[in-house]
Amino acid sequence: MSIIKACIFDLDGVIVDTAVYHYKAWKRLANELGFDFTEHDNEKLKGVSRTRSLELILKWGGVTKTAAEQHELATRKNQWYVDMINHMTPDEILPGAKEFLEACRNAGIKTALGSASKNSMMILDKTGLTHLFDVVIDGNKVSKAKPDPEVFLKGADALGVDPAECVVYEDAIAGVEAAIKGGMKVVGIGSPEVLGEANLVLNGLNEMSLEKLNNL
Repeated sequence: MSIIKACIFDLDGVIVDTAVYHYKAWKRLANELGFDFTEHDNEKLKGVSRTRSLELILKWGGVTKTAAEQHELATRKNQWYVDMINHMTPDEILPGAKEFLEACRNAGIKTALGSASKNSMMILDKTGLTHLFDVVIDGNKVSKAKPDPEVFLKGADALGVDPAECVVYEDAIAGVEAAIKGGMKVVGIGSPEVLGEANLVLNGLNEMSLEKLNNL
């Protein structure tokens, strides 16, 4: 039995699923460059930064671009992505996410967002979830990508709690590793085969409860 004072949530694949928009934007870019980009390819980009994602996609397509051209392509892809998430609604919150966030807050457990996304504030705003987070640490506030624990440690620090008193919710291997490196417990959202290092693995936050939280 542990005393948990805070929950830190990744955004993509945990609270909302914006992977479909990333996929559509990358696919459009690949198609314009003359090759295809599949959902299977997209799976390999989970938790990977925009710059690195572009490098991988260009490699897969056998396309070489200068650093300046790569920057322009990444910017164009992001603009398409932002245009799409600008039309998000509360209907796109993943099952159980809002309910569990509310349960945490009602129980006096602090909540933070720990996401690499630089568009997280817009997504929280569009889905009506902003008020359910005490702290938002996103890609605008960190310099190191997961599996570095920076994003989660900054979240714990901003909440004023010890890392050992935090539970992280993550859907990517790099995120699970980051939480463990940061000295936190972690709940994996997804497949036990992939996220086996987590303390607990669930299909979604709809399977999470305060009882499970306190038994981690």
